[in-house]
Order: sequence, then structure tokens, then C-alpha cells
Amino acid sequence: MTILRIALPIPKRQLFDYSYQGPAPELGCRVQVPFGSRTLVGIVWEVAEKSQWPEDKLKAVSKLLDNKAVFNPTQLKLCQWLASYYKHPIGDVVQTALPVALRKGGPNQQKLAQYWCLTEHGKNIELSELSRAPKQQTLIEALRHRSIEKSQANQDFGQAVSKALSTKGLIVLEDKSYEDGEPWSAQIKISEKPQANVQQALAISRIEASIGEFATFLLEGVTGSGKTEVYLQAIESVLLRGQQVLILVPEIGLTPQTVYRFKHRFGIKVGVLHSALTDNERLEVWQQSALGQLGLIIGTRSAIFTPMLKPGLLIVDEEHDSSYKQQDGLRYHARDLAVMRAHTENIPLVLGTATPALETLNNALNGKYQHLQLPVRAGDATMARQQVFDIRQQPLEFGLAKGMLDRTALHLKQGSQVMLFINRRGYAPALVCHSCGHVEQCHSCNKPFTLHLSLYKLQCHHCAAAKGIPKRCANCQSSELGSQGVGTEQLEQGLAEYFPNYQSVRIDSDTTRGKNKLDTMLNQINNNEFQLLIGTQILSKGHHFPNVTLVIILDVDGALFSADYRAADHLAQLITQLAGRAGRAQKPGEMWLQTHDPAHPLLQDLINNGYGHFARYALLERQHANLPPYSFQALFKAQALSARDAHEFLQQVADYFTGAEGVMCLGPIPALMEKRQGQYRMQLLLQSNQRGLLQQALNQHISSVEALPLATKVRWSLDVDPQDFS
Repeated sequence: MTILRIALPIPKRQLFDYSYQGPAPELGCRVQVPFGSRTLVGIVWEVAEKSQWPEDKLKAVSKLLDNKAVFNPTQLKLCQWLASYYKHPIGDVVQTALPVALRKGGPNQQKLAQYWCLTEHGKNIELSELSRAPKQQTLIEALRHRSIEKSQANQDFGQAVSKALSTKGLIVLEDKSYEDGEPWSAQIKISEKPQANVQQALAISRIEASIGEFATFLLEGVTGSGKTEVYLQAIESVLLRGQQVLILVPEIGLTPQTVYRFKHRFGIKVGVLHSALTDNERLEVWQQSALGQLGLIIGTRSAIFTPMLKPGLLIVDEEHDSSYKQQDGLRYHARDLAVMRAHTENIPLVLGTATPALETLNNALNGKYQHLQLPVRAGDATMARQQVFDIRQQPLEFGLAKGMLDRTALHLKQGSQVMLFINRRGYAPALVCHSCGHVEQCHSCNKPFTLHLSLYKLQCHHCAAAKGIPKRCANCQSSELGSQGVGTEQLEQGLAEYFPNYQSVRIDSDTTRGKNKLDTMLNQINNNEFQLLIGTQILSKGHHFPNVTLVIILDVDGALFSADYRAADHLAQLITQLAGRAGRAQKPGEMWLQTHDPAHPLLQDLINNGYGHFARYALLERQHANLPPYSFQALFKAQALSARDAHEFLQQVADYFTGAEGVMCLGPIPALMEKRQGQYRMQLLLQSNQRGLLQQALNQHISSVEALPLATKVRWSLDVDPQDFS
């Protein structure tokens, strides 16, 4: 009998012993085991000769699900590091790293793929007969060289094209193993590429020189400086060696345009991983990457767990973006995990951005990372001029001052596009009674409902509670109810009335729901079907809009006075990224920031000195304040129906850490948003000047925290290296 120690998906910081009849399976295989009244899928983590429990007390493994491990040694090592560093149960870590289809116990056997092949009629047809359908003609020509996987044909030519050829009897689907298809390394066809400028060439050569060894690069380039071109030319060297490349992007919205550029450059299939895919689609890409059947994989945060048979390069694009930090469950940071993975697999890592996170910049300035800089825009493009617009004592129409409407009109008349940014979706952030001042609030969160006029409802953006728009005030029964503030919906409506001859598009989480919706909108923008682009942060992230020459931020004041010490960094990154959307081609661009505080030092520093100067000054402030990256933090969060329970639990936690060597306790205090979904939320911050001392204290006391009687009465979590204090 063999003793297997299994990592199970339950919130316990331990492995569970089971007996197994037969030779020990590989570490990293999945097994099905009984657990109480349930049957769970776990991972074989260790094989032991004996258990601490009597043999007759051990339950037996119900079923071995895999003949070969689903986790390779690198993944096992990274999961162990994640569990140790973030103080998270190993079983939950494993669950996070596995594709959903495998978590449920589904087979890991790769399915046959469907390939389009030519029929006899297709092989013999004259291409001139398809001259009126050029896409069909191109697909037939491509199929004369090799069969093409159905999903790839849909990406490259469109589903309608293959369907039309199938109807004509020219092509047919055949089931084949991926092994039967031509390997991606034989399909590489490098398309024409631009000549790299001096700074780009230096960055490319430095990255290429590190292929085959661990190195971390910060590629800091102003918006429009050609960071993607550096990626492409560095990737070329890796692919030609037969090695794979994994690229992380912060948002699904960036994936289609990134995939297009990479497919166009290299002529090979690109594996895509993001939350909009089905479980089976994600599993398929995961399997192909693990078997080395894909050369390029592009995905959002969780794609960092994707195994590669021949890893060659990791890239994290827009590395500063907060979406790389998971905010529930296993609270890992994909950028930091990428550093660990690159080190474990002995490959280079490139962190690219125009606005580096202060932690990353500090590592580069200290020499821990190699610092590559692209200080000028590629080609003839120039940086957009940034200016503040003082709106004190000025009348505003749907959030815009008259001067900004005039600037918008001028750019529209010149045939350019204008981008207007406001980080509030909906029509207005509040519904107010004009008679008594009563504000319609969500009682679960103690926050105003947001007015959504197009849906004719009030919605809480914190807990998603919704109700119809009342006709009378709940407090005084007055019918004089009006909106307060401006959201994207009101801005869109106002601009449509003010500029009736121009088309506008609103891009926020309300309008981009649905498969390919955002991708369609972005294509329409680039085709100049819309002249007024209205949106939230979705618009700020890496999109290339060559015809945008004016960017207006309606309200920058909110972030200037936030209680979160990271708010200033986020605002500076947002302003810089948005400024980068203007003037990316031949036309010069400009950006205006509407504000009631035009002399604010943050705004003046950004406008006059740029993000690089701001970031270095912000690092100096952090150093004087002893804040990250000059100290290290861990945040205990607790929430309960009773504020007293949450506070008392964290006070008991604080008692364990008070007096711990080199660790300071701050709190318990209410969270920045004290009530949400009917729960009161409290926080306890631990801080130390040495990462090792903080980790040591957490290791020593985390089990005691779990054993507290109140731990079962409140909902609590631990966030190591927290990014969000709301």
C-alpha cells in the first residue's frame, strides 16, 4: 500500500493522507477521493512510506484520473511558493492554477481537432473562378499548401468564408490529431517589419542576449514609442529557436488587437486565454501549450499558470496595471509571479509600460532589473501637449466647460476624433430631492444609487442591487427629483445633442458586455465610424487610435484627495496613459484636464516634468514615509453583520502580532468603504522594514488566527502586498 498526500480544494493549510493500491503515481496527477460526504478532485503532492494516522483510519483513493501529471515540476514549485508567500491553503492554490474543466475531474486527454481540407473539386478548381470572392480565393490557395485548423481559419479568414466554400463542396472538415498537423515552427513566416530606431535596437539586442538565462527587464517607453515592436523583434529570435513565448495583457479588450499584430507578423496560430472563453476552449489552449503545439500564448492575469513545454520568454505588457493583482481568493500578483516563474524556468522576463509601478521602477533604479528606456515616440509622432483647464466659477454643460466644447468643435472640424474620459458609468452618480436634499441610497452599502436612465433604474455599483426610479422622494414625497453629477451616459446624450452631425460611441462595462462587443467597437473607431469617443478606464489601456488628436479628462479632482496613498500614482498613470492616446500618428495631439485645483503640485509636476520625474519624486516621498517599496505590508480584512464582531476579531489578531520582532500593527480601523452588501468591513495592517521578518511573523501566528473562535463568525482574509484598501 502507498500513502499519497493530496492537496484538496478546501480552506485548510494542510495535505491529506490517503491510501493507494498500486505503484505510486507521478506527483502532479489528479485523483478523486472521498472527503466527508463529498467526492473531491485533488492533486498528488507527496508520496510517503507511512502516515501519521493508523492505516485502518485512512480512506482510499477512489480513482486515479491521470496517467501523466497535469502539473509539471515548475508548476508544482510555483504553487508551493504561492502557498508559502501569500499564506494561502495549498489546495486552493492548486485549484486556481488548474483550468476549470480539470478542476471538475474532466479528462485531460486532448480531443481531435477539426481541420479544413480541400476536396477533389477544391484541388482542381481554377482560382480565377473565385475572383469575385478574394477571401475564398486566398483560403483555397492557403489550403493547397497545408490543412488549416477550423478555429484558426475562422480567425484568419472569417467563419462565413469557410462556410461558403464548404457549401460549394470545395473544402471539408476532417478530424485530426494536433500531432498530425504541421508544427508551428515550420509555419513561421516573418512579415515585413519596420526598421528599429537606436533605442529600440539597443533594447532588442539586450533582450536577445539574455535568451537562455534569467533576467528581468523594465522596458519603460513613452506611449507610442514602439514597445510592441521591441516585443515582436525579441520574440522572433525566441520562436526561431523553437521556444515558446507567453504574453500577459491586463484586459480582454487588448487581446484581439494584440493577437492580430502577432499573427500578422509571424503567420502562426496564437493561443488566447481570457475569461470570455468557455471552459473547454481554455483547456484546449492549456493542453496545446503544455504539449508544445503553440508558439505564442497571449492572455490575461490567470494565463500566468499556463504550462509551456519549451519556455523561452515571458512578457508582461502594461505591467503597472492594477488588474494583475487578484483581489479575492488567492490574492496573487501576476507580475510578481511572472518574476518567480522566469527565475524558475531560467528565461528572460520583459515588463513593459509607459508608467512603471513604483515597486518596479525602484527595482530598476537599484539595478535588480535591467532598465531599458524608449524616451521618444516612434516615427514622426510627437507627444501630446498636456494642459489644465480651470473650471472654477464656470458653467458646465453635461460636465464640460464652454472652452472644452469649443476645442472639441475645432478638432472635429479638422476631421479628427476626440476622446472624453470620465470614470463614472451610468447617467449620474446620485438621485437627489430638490426639496429636502434626500439622496436615494443603497441601504446595504450606505452609498448613493447610480442613476441609469437608459435602463430606467437605480443601481448600486458596489453590490449590484437595483430598483426602479422613484417618482416621489421617499423622505418628503416631493416629485422634484433630479440627478447630481455626470456619468458616461449623460455625457454621451449631451454631446449627441450638441454635435448632431457627428457620431459618438460610449465604451464602459455597460456597453461592452457580450462576446466580441468591445472588439467590434474598437474596429469601428479605427474605421472612423465614430468621432466622439466617451468612456471609462477601458479606453486608457494601450489602444492605438491614430486619428485621436484631443483627449479631455472631465474630473481629475476626486483622486487628488484620496485616503489611499496609491491614489496619486494611479491618477498619474491614468493621465499619462490617456495622454498617450492622442497624437499617435502624423497629427499633433493635445490633452486637457478639467479641474478646480489647477495649481495642485501633482498636476503641475506631471504636465511640466512628465511621469518619470513624478515617479522618482513619489519614490522619495514613499521613502520618507516608510511606505512600500521601502517597507512591506500584509492586510487582514474582516467583515460581519456586526461591526463589533469584525473589530473584535481583528483586535484579537493584532494581539498576536503586537510585539513581533520588526513588525508594526496599524488598526483595527474601518475600511475606506466601511459598509458593503450589508456587511461592516474592518482592516488591520501589518508593516515591516524587512520582508523576511513579516513573513516570519505570519508563519508563526497564522494557525493561531485560524483557530480563534471568532474566525468562524466573521468573513476574513489575508492580503500580502495589498494594492487595494477600499
